[in-house]
Formats: sequence, structure tokens, C-alpha cells
Amino acid sequence: MLFQRIKPLDKILETAEKKALKRQLGAFQLTMLGIGAIIGTGIFVLTAEAGQKAGPAMMVAFVIAAVVCALAALAYSELASMIPVSGSAYTYTYGVMGEALAWTVGWALVLEYAVAAGAVSVGWSGYMNGLLASAGMEIPLALRTGPMDGGAFNILAFCIALLVTVLLVMGTSKSAKVNAILVLVKVAALTAFIIIAVPAAQDENFKPFFPTGWGSPLGGVGVLGAAASIFFAYVGFDAVSTAAEETENPNRNIPIGLIGSLLVCTIFYMLVGYGAVGAIGSQPMMGADGMAIHPGTPELAAACMGSEALVCSKEPLAHVLKMLGFAGWGNAIGLAAALALPSVVLMMLYGQTRIFFTMSRDGLLPEVLSRVHPKYHTPHVVTMITGVFVALFAAMFPVGILADISNSGTLFAFMAVSAGVLILRKRDPHRHRPFRTPLAWVVCPLAIAGCLLLFLNLSVYTLGMFFGWAALGFIVYALYGYRNSELGRGLKAAKNGPKIDPEPPFHEGPQA
Repeated sequence: MLFQRIKPLDKILETAEKKALKRQLGAFQLTMLGIGAIIGTGIFVLTAEAGQKAGPAMMVAFVIAAVVCALAALAYSELASMIPVSGSAYTYTYGVMGEALAWTVGWALVLEYAVAAGAVSVGWSGYMNGLLASAGMEIPLALRTGPMDGGAFNILAFCIALLVTVLLVMGTSKSAKVNAILVLVKVAALTAFIIIAVPAAQDENFKPFFPTGWGSPLGGVGVLGAAASIFFAYVGFDAVSTAAEETENPNRNIPIGLIGSLLVCTIFYMLVGYGAVGAIGSQPMMGADGMAIHPGTPELAAACMGSEALVCSKEPLAHVLKMLGFAGWGNAIGLAAALALPSVVLMMLYGQTRIFFTMSRDGLLPEVLSRVHPKYHTPHVVTMITGVFVALFAAMFPVGILADISNSGTLFAFMAVSAGVLILRKRDPHRHRPFRTPLAWVVCPLAIAGCLLLFLNLSVYTLGMFFGWAALGFIVYALYGYRNSELGRGLKAAKNGPKIDPEPPFHEGPQA
């Protein structure tokens, strides 16, 4: 049943040509988009949470997450170069494993992109609230955070999500140019941090190196628990593949953008992590039972009261520099984060809207979502709807629990893509592959195993949210997608007799 309604790869490419987006992105822009999506809340905000879960061993957690991402990136690169259309893991799964699994992956990607965009918006608002407070323009508490975090409505998170939405509606090339500037700001900030913090590293700050051990399945702490959380710091590289349909020479440029952006970010993360741990230490706060206190709990908030430990900071990188006596540079890091984090919101919203656009084009979501703006050549309807949803989401919920929920959807999608590469190698071995995953029968199984390992080291609460969301998705698919699928209607018509191919049930957009 799961492998029924498989959409032929040639049909996927043909459908894309009927309503194509404008190709306007090159390898450099894709790499910058990837770096812009990756470097963000994970390294600027979640470093403290990683320290609370693993202590100095968060360095190992960064390596584990990077290796898993690198393996998945190789799988993504092969499928993205073969199927250079919008939709990312959803489209690849549709062409390899069928509609039901494709829907499940597309639905899971909502957790990756939409939830992540909301999380980054909340993280950005935290930096901005701090900067405004230091300038004597503090916003009332009720408007600084959402109702689950002691306030009523996070006005800054709401506004930044809407602003990025408007930018995306205006056009991909415009948003990519703005993003390139913001990427440079983030890279400059991290470079300044590395130059100051790395030389200040001291051996004693790395002892004990494994204060919480490796962790256990569903435990949410230890090195593996930290890796499962800070995996969020790498999420975003796959968003490059969602831009395939708007990329010049995608067969060459997509692999360059994916692997290049991941490599650059991994080097930065390792240097930043070493500097943060070595400069002031990152020992976790322990409870009365001698175990590390879970992040995002009242117990940790109480233990951190008045503490200057890295694991207690809401702005860890700026905090490290301030502790080293570089308060001015610390404030500069905070300003850079506030300026640059919107680029991450941009890429997450970008990826989400392109996936919904493709699902709508396939008939699994309402036709209106695949309409293309006559002037800006962007899927404006789905962009506006998604942007409003993310803005409201960011205004109401705290950042603490969002990263892990986002990771659950991402890890599931990565497993599906890695399996798809192997299935397609057996089913269609002679199809042209502009980029071939090296040692695919080693790399892809390792990618699946790595993603599954991190998935199982998320908390019970997070996995409960994931499976609840998946169940809701199956209901939506059963009530709408299964009945309205373009592929399904075509198969049904073919079964009932000869058929003249009709015009697609959507408005034709501008041709590329």
C-alpha cells in the first residue's frame, strides 16, 4: 500500500515545467542561502542548552550532528541534482516511495520549517528586547513574550515574521541579496568571537569532559541528547534543495550549495564551541539527585538565579565575551545576532512555502496555494498564509521546546531521502545522475542509522508531538489529499478507460 501511487520522475519534471518558477540563483547565492539558513539560533542561542545537557562534551555532540548532516547532505545532493524541482524531500519521496510516504514527509517538513521559523523569530526577539532594554527603551513584559512564557503576545517575534514574509512575496532574488548581506554580518560576528575566545581557552575548563555521560534513549540529556538538540544548529542546509526549481544549472549548483554551506558552518561551529567551553567552562547545573537538570524547566531557572554560568545565559556568545572583559564586543555580538537572525527566518519560510507550493501543484493541498504572482513570480498566496501562521505561532510560544520538535520532522525527512537514494539505485540504475553519492551503500545506511539514533534521543514529549502531528496529517490526507491527488485522478481515469490529458486544475503561471 505504501508504495502505490508512485509518481514517475519524468512526470515530476514535466509537471514542474507546466508551472515553473523563474531560474535565477547561482552556486554562490545557493551557498550563501545555505549558510544563512544554518548559522542562526542554533549557535547563537542553543549553545547554553547543549552545555547543560553535555557539559564540555557538547564539542563531541557538535561533531556527531555534523557527521549525520554530512551523510544526509550527500544523499540530498544526488536526488536534488536528479530532480531539480521544488519540494525537497517531499518531491524525492513521491518519485521513489509513493504518495502516502511523500505526504508524510511533506507534513513532517512543516515541523522542520514552520516551527523552526517561529523558534528563530522568538530567539531574535530575545536579542532585540535585550538591546532595547540596554538603550532605555524596554518593552512591557506582556509584549516581550508569549502566554506560555510569562507574557501575553511577543510583538517583536510577530513583526519580524511578517516582515520576512513581505520580503519573500516581493521576489526570491531580492530576498537572496538581502540574505547575503546578513550572512556576512553573522560570519563577521562569529569570527570576532573566535579571535577573542579561542586564545583564552584553558585546559581546566574542559574537566570533567563527560559530566553527564553519553545519555540514554528518550532521556534527552548526555552527549547524544545534546546532539539531538543542537542538530537544530545544522538544520537549514537542505533548504537549498527546495530552491532547485529556481536555480541556474541545478545539476551542478545544488550539490555545491549543499555541501559547501555545510562545510563552512561546521568549521565555524567547532571553533566557536571550543572557544565558549575553553574560555569560561560549561559545566551543567546539577539537581539534588546529582543528575543534570533538564533545560527549559522551573528547576533550572531556580538553579540559575543569579548565576553567571554559560549554561544559564540567554545570549551565550555575548556572555562569554563579557565574562572575558570584552563587554563592547559582547554587545556587538548581540547586535549582530539581532541583525542576522532574520535571514534564518527567511530561509525557513522560503523552504516551507516551496514545499506547500509543490504539494498544491500535485493536488494534495488546495489549488489556490500554487498560484504564482503575475509580477513577482513567487507563490504569493501560500507565502502569505504561511507567514501569518508562523507570526502568530512565534507570538504565542516560547523558544525552549521548539527546536527539538523541529528536529523530529527534519530527522524523519532525512531518513526518507537516504532510503530513497538506495531504492532508486536498484530500480533505475541507468538514470543520469549529475552527482552520485560516493559509496552510497555505506553512506546512506549510515545516514539512516545516525538520524534514527538522534531521533530516539529526543525527549518523550517531543516524540509524542511528532507522532500526534503525523496522525493529524494522515487524517488530512485521507479527507482531502487522497481524493484530489493529480496522480490519483490520473490513475483512476486510466483504469476506467481511454483518457485525454486535461489542462491542469490550476491557473497557469509565468513560464521560466
